[in-house]
Amino acid sequence: MFRGVPGHVWSNNRLEFTAVARREWLKNVGAGTLYIEPGSPWENGYAESFNGKFRDEFLNRGIVYTLKEVQILIEMWRREYNTIRSHSSLGYRPPAPETFIPAFPQAAELT
Repeated sequence: MFRGVPGHVWSNNRLEFTAVARREWLKNVGAGTLYIEPGSPWENGYAESFNGKFRDEFLNRGIVYTLKEVQILIEMWRREYNTIRSHSSLGYRPPAPETFIPAFPQAAELT
């Protein structure tokens, strides 16, 4: 289903070598651009928070030598991040726990 051209595309403008071409292409298709200012993580807090955690908890651990090794290690990190690691924004629970934790424990006893 085609929904038409968006009014604006949000970009961090980091790809400096393609930024001019991207801006020109967006103008030609009739879309505007909205930019996240450099050094302004509060404008894109969720992505910046994740990127910082990914860098600190995974990328800075060491060197990997093969694509397969990277794929396996990232998948292991992703599973831990989503199913085990606590997230402060979720009341220190993981986003997709491996076991079901009912929001209202007494309701689970009634079924």
